[in-house]
Amino acid sequence: MVMLHLVRHARSAQDPGLPSWEWPLAEGAEVDAQRLRVAGVLPNQAVWVSSTETKAVATASLLTAAEVRQDGDLREAVRDPAWLRLEEFHALVLQCFAAPGESVRAGWEPLAVTEARVVAAARDSIARADGHDVVLVGHGTAWTMLVSGLTGEPPDVAGWDSMQMPDHCALEWPSRIVAPWGSWNP
Repeated sequence: MVMLHLVRHARSAQDPGLPSWEWPLAEGAEVDAQRLRVAGVLPNQAVWVSSTETKAVATASLLTAAEVRQDGDLREAVRDPAWLRLEEFHALVLQCFAAPGESVRAGWEPLAVTEARVVAAARDSIARADGHDVVLVGHGTAWTMLVSGLTGEPPDVAGWDSMQMPDHCALEWPSRIVAPWGSWNP
């Protein structure tokens, strides 16, 4: 039985002057990542793959000493770099979940495209792992669409809304959730 572990990156230092994919980790994010690292939910032996976004790469390096391959297809849903107030951003993401085949804002990738991209990348990572468990380090919206695509269930919007930074979810490959988001953190 192969396990797929999804890790949402640790807290990022939001900077209106940078596109979100360049945000570094926030001060104190190392402590949060360490809590996940010692929680006992991540496998000792696994193939590690990270999104190429700065915060995901940094999170992966805090969680393992193993080699971490980077895959640009594991990036977050593509969004224009414009700074949005949290409430506006949240409302737009909810619109994306409600209409995954549509772009709800210029420069925003439809979530159906995100899902197809991350499902293909996850399948590729599993195939390359040759029977080993896989840990993917990435992003909340992309992981919500990945879980939806693998399980055949609608996107878990409530799960997305309550996801922590970092957070963990595990699936028995390919489609059975065995540890939902947040279950690692008492």
